Amino acid sequence: MRRLSSGGWRLSLARSPLCWAGTQGRFPITDPTGGAAENQHVIRFPRQSSRELGQNEAFFYLVEDGEDKRIKFHDYAAIYDRPGLYEQLFYDRLRCTSPQVVVSRLVEAVRHAGEMVEPLRVLDLGAGNGIVADEMNRHGVARLVGLDIIQRAREAALRDRPSGYDEYLVADMTAPDAATSKALDQWRLDALTCVAALGFDDIPAAAFIAAMDKIAADGWLAFNIKTDFLQGADKGGFAALVKTMLDRDLVELHLLERYRHRLSIDGEWLEYFVLVARKRGALSADIRERFA
Repeated sequence: MRRLSSGGWRLSLARSPLCWAGTQGRFPITDPTGGAAENQHVIRFPRQSSRELGQNEAFFYLVEDGEDKRIKFHDYAAIYDRPGLYEQLFYDRLRCTSPQVVVSRLVEAVRHAGEMVEPLRVLDLGAGNGIVADEMNRHGVARLVGLDIIQRAREAALRDRPSGYDEYLVADMTAPDAATSKALDQWRLDALTCVAALGFDDIPAAAFIAAMDKIAADGWLAFNIKTDFLQGADKGGFAALVKTMLDRDLVELHLLERYRHRLSIDGEWLEYFVLVARKRGALSADIRERFA
C-alpha cells in the first residue's frame, strides 16, 4: 500500500490490496457484534439479481414466525429493531470493511500530520447502531458523540454498545433544534466521521455542512462515498459538494483512496472512496446557498 507522501496526502485510485477478495488479501474483519448474539437470524437473498436494482433498492428476506419478510437494505429502522441483524447481514455475510477503513485512514492521516489521535473529540454523523464507535474507541479518542436522524438507531446503539458514545443525539441536521446545536457546541468537537451514509440521500449535503460547522475551524473530516457518485451518478448533491470543496481548495486533502466497501448480494465488490481532509475555516455563503 502506498504511504502518505511528504506533501501530506496520497491519491490511490487502484483497488486497495488490503480490501482485495481472497485468502491473502481480504481486509481483516474484527468482531463488530458488540455483544449481540451471532447468527440468530435467518436471512435469505432473493432469486433476483442485484444488477436489476439500484444499491439503495436492494433487499433481503428475513424469516420470522415461518414467514419471509421483505426488508430493504436501507430500511434501517426495521433492521435496528432486531439485535444483531445489522452485523449479521452487512458484516458476517456481506463482509463490510468501511468502519475499519475510514477510521484507520483517519488515524493514519492524523499521525502523519505529527498529531495524536487520543485528544480528538469526534462527531460520528449517521452513527447508526454504533459500529464506528467500536473502531474509534480502539484508538482511545478523548470524546465521541453519535448523531443520527433515526430514534431507533440511538436505541439500538444504547442497547448493543451502551459505552460506545459519550452522548448520542437524535436530530435532523438540515434543521437542528436549539438544544442539539448547543450540545454540539459544548462538546468542542474537532473531527467528523461519516461512514456509508452519504450519496443515497440518507444524509443530504446540507446536513453534512451543518455538521461541519460544529467542528473546529481546522478540524478533521473522514468519510466514504460510492465511486459512482464522484463520477456523476449522485443525485443528492453530496458528490458535487465534495468536488467543490476540493476544486476550490476549501479543505486540505490528506488522503483519497479507492477501496472495496462490501459485497453485493451477487458476490461482487462495491467500490467506494475514502477521503480524509482538514477544514480550512467555514464554508462561504455561496456554497451554503448552493447546497441548502
